[in-house]
Amino acid sequence: MNFKLVTNSPALTETACVVLPVLQEGSLTFSGQAVNKATESLISQLLDRGDFKAGLGKTFLIPFAPGCEAQRVLLVGMGKEDKLTDAKFRKACQAAYDHLSQLNLHDACLALADTPLRNRDSAWKLRLLAEVAETSFYRFTEFKSSPSDFAEPAELLFHWPENQDSSDGDLALQAGQAIGQGKNLARTLGNRPGNVCTPMHLAETAEQLTAKDSAFTTRILDEDQMAELGMNSLLSVGKGSAQPSCLIVVEYKGAANPDDKPHVLLGKGITFDTGGISLKPGEGMDEMKFDMCGAASVLGTLEAVRQLKPKLNLVFMIAAAENMPSSTASKPGDIYTTLSGKTVEVLNTDAEGRLVLCDALTYAERFNPASVVDIATLTGACIIALGHQATGLLSNDDQLAASLLEAGLDAEDRAWQLPLWEEFQEQLDSNFADMQNIGGRPAGTITAACFLSRFAENFRWAHLDIAGTAWHSGKLKGATGRPVGLLVQYLLDQEEQTAKAKQESA
Repeated sequence: MNFKLVTNSPALTETACVVLPVLQEGSLTFSGQAVNKATESLISQLLDRGDFKAGLGKTFLIPFAPGCEAQRVLLVGMGKEDKLTDAKFRKACQAAYDHLSQLNLHDACLALADTPLRNRDSAWKLRLLAEVAETSFYRFTEFKSSPSDFAEPAELLFHWPENQDSSDGDLALQAGQAIGQGKNLARTLGNRPGNVCTPMHLAETAEQLTAKDSAFTTRILDEDQMAELGMNSLLSVGKGSAQPSCLIVVEYKGAANPDDKPHVLLGKGITFDTGGISLKPGEGMDEMKFDMCGAASVLGTLEAVRQLKPKLNLVFMIAAAENMPSSTASKPGDIYTTLSGKTVEVLNTDAEGRLVLCDALTYAERFNPASVVDIATLTGACIIALGHQATGLLSNDDQLAASLLEAGLDAEDRAWQLPLWEEFQEQLDSNFADMQNIGGRPAGTITAACFLSRFAENFRWAHLDIAGTAWHSGKLKGATGRPVGLLVQYLLDQEEQTAKAKQESA
């Protein structure tokens, strides 16, 4: 889709359909008033007659718009103004695109950014509109034998107030589109089956994304290289699989000073998780192809960074393996020496995510990072704690945690912080090694993070548990692309803070 900013009145914009917000009180925004006037009060007559109640997410199509340059008018209910939140605004935008997708139009003009929304300016609303446009028209059809009859619009026009700086609108549009495309890449990787999306497929994707951009340097560590380094914990997870494990490392030099400390994003890339010898139940095991959604979110964020080019140094890392049962697989009770030198007793081979991440965290230390954020579908316990709404967040640095929480709110991709108290650490005590890889049923999400924290003692670190937010089950089964929005916003915030700090010190 081609995205374009327009500043002339929606009533004067030639388009197949103009999309207008309507508040439940029946009031129209500036854009709606302009179109209403051009059509000789057609919209207000419909509202006065009660044909459209403007409930949140409800839509009403006016198939003809006499006096207006648009061929059609689509009204979108925003609910009550005093009840409108970021999440509700997203829901209304989604409803608008869902209706447009049924009309099979060449183009449309969105005039939703002038919706009154507390504490949000036009740029924020426009960015969200662009992001939701990308994700709403996404369809995963790679493995369908018949071509889809779905056709997304070739062009979307976004109305921007004439009295505001259009460069702000252009930047918002670019950011929203980049985030949306990054989320869609993460969704595509997550939706691909395990026989296609293998550890090496993730590596090839990273190489393809960065091949023609000199700002990126990509390195793939194979099993021999990892064995030479001593990454025995990561390697233990893939021992039962014919698919080789790998560590994917992509460096991005965007800062003016190439020696600036980088921010590191580390994704869990278990491309299929049977549980290994600690075999999972068969029902629903197909969804374990989504166990690499942490890695997918890192690559989705990389795609957004590739487009936005933030002035930061970054490192994108993925610990990739397939967890399978076989005669060569790791067994409960096995003990491995990690890259850090610490030993781990593997009591449950289905707690494998922390085993690949711990070696990758130790490897990340060599970059002298400004921060490290790992992203993983790590624990079912996180779903019990937070459901499917919020990503779990744990950190050894309160300021870093606060930055991620704020980024999640700004991106409308929320997280919730859980405690990382010292008292939980004793649940990992082992009689035979420095630690065991599980801490029992109580506080499962927290003890998993406690395990990882032991390998992040020398840098600022945060852990995002996306087990409840990375994909949908049931009729809507599929990857969500979360938390790409949170991660990109976090990086953009770091760019802004770094620039501000340098100005103050100059």
